[in-house]
Amino acid sequence: MWRKARIVMAGACAAGVCVVPTAAGPATAATTEAVAVTAKAATPAEVKKAEVKKKDEPYCARYKCIALTFDDGPWPYTPALLDTLKKHKAKATFFLLGRKVAYRPELTRRIYEEGHDIGNHTWTHPSLTKLSDSEVLEEVSSTSNIINQTIGKMPDYMRPPNGATDSRIASLMADLGLPQILWTGSTLDWQARDTKVIAKRTLKLAKRNGVILLHDIVPETVKAMPGVLTALEKQHYKFVTLTTLLQGRTLRPGEVYPPRGK
Repeated sequence: MWRKARIVMAGACAAGVCVVPTAAGPATAATTEAVAVTAKAATPAEVKKAEVKKKDEPYCARYKCIALTFDDGPWPYTPALLDTLKKHKAKATFFLLGRKVAYRPELTRRIYEEGHDIGNHTWTHPSLTKLSDSEVLEEVSSTSNIINQTIGKMPDYMRPPNGATDSRIASLMADLGLPQILWTGSTLDWQARDTKVIAKRTLKLAKRNGVILLHDIVPETVKAMPGVLTALEKQHYKFVTLTTLLQGRTLRPGEVYPPRGK
């Protein structure tokens, strides 16, 4: 009988599937079928379909993205930052002051032509919640207009200075068609004024789909960026604009993103 069992098992293996006999015959058959299905190789058509589906996904669904954002420029330090970003093939978002755009139109155009996003950061950087409705509208609309005159495109986003916003500001921004962009982490670089501290804070705040607040008017921030980008590259981050980060999501005019408390 033992000899007979060995012959049965050998015959099963010769067929290409080795199944250990058990008392539960139907379960064994089901297991064999599952193994056969699992082992089935994908056809070329199925592989191509999967590849197309992946390409159709938003970029940041496929890659580990981070959005570095720089406020208060354009400034004399901005060209050095742009050189660093270009070297690392990194894209960023610049929230510009209207009065500085008017004073440095060529630098503003360079930011845009090198593939970075340009956002509205008001004309003079006031806390909007302390202004009247008409003053808020003037600060923001005049900045959108000078950006449009300079690069031929209206900004898609605005960032309230100091993050000062409320339901009234949100309603006014909705009237202007502008979502409000805040951040997932602020380096407080304007306060630190120390290259090593700024670099350390940026790396600590980094996370997938993060929006990091920095300033290109702070020379120590610009000096910290080569090391920061190199370190984040080693962590497989992709440096993207807000437009790329938000692919697959439409922000409502006046909406705050990222939401407060997250």
